[in-house]
Amino acid sequence: MADIIEQAERSGYVDLYWLPLGAGGSVVRLNGRAYEALTAMLARRRPRDLYHAALTVDTGAGRFTIEIAPVPDADGAKRGAVAEGTVGSNLAGRLRVFRYELRCWPDGTIPDLAEAVESPVRLSDDAVTAARLVEQLPLVPMPVWGRDELGAGEMWTSNSTIAWLLCRAGIDAAAIALPHGGRAPGWDAGIAVAQRPGPEPVPAPR
Repeated sequence: MADIIEQAERSGYVDLYWLPLGAGGSVVRLNGRAYEALTAMLARRRPRDLYHAALTVDTGAGRFTIEIAPVPDADGAKRGAVAEGTVGSNLAGRLRVFRYELRCWPDGTIPDLAEAVESPVRLSDDAVTAARLVEQLPLVPMPVWGRDELGAGEMWTSNSTIAWLLCRAGIDAAAIALPHGGRAPGWDAGIAVAQRPGPEPVPAPR
């Protein structure tokens, strides 16, 4: 990916999509609702809708779909998978059902895009910014999903990865409005880790 910025033309964009957590999957949706119900009870507030972020990026040299999703099979290359992480614990990650993958899929699609809410959100019309975002992919931290291994103050999720990428590309992720009445768990963790000074976080083994 080292030459992506050099290849970028003026036309390009970064679009953000907000997908309801568990769109297309009843188990994830039910688990998400249970988690939010407990969180809301502890915070003494009403439960909110939960959202999962995904991106479409055009660098001027190519269009990519960037998303974090469960690993369905061993053929990650066909989906543009560039990294994997574990869910819950590294021990559980021995089973595919407890692994997730980061995808940068050339001309790929976002499953359940029809369920996206208040989307797309155009974050940039700059091809260089889009290319810079794609170039950050090899550096993305891949800690255990659902835990706070990086000490960011909340658990790391798919939203953390998207927020981290946006920040490292020069986009102010903290200023992005969430869908009305919704939450994106892990979003602030990605921002917090991306803003830390010093060397890049050490990525998890690929």
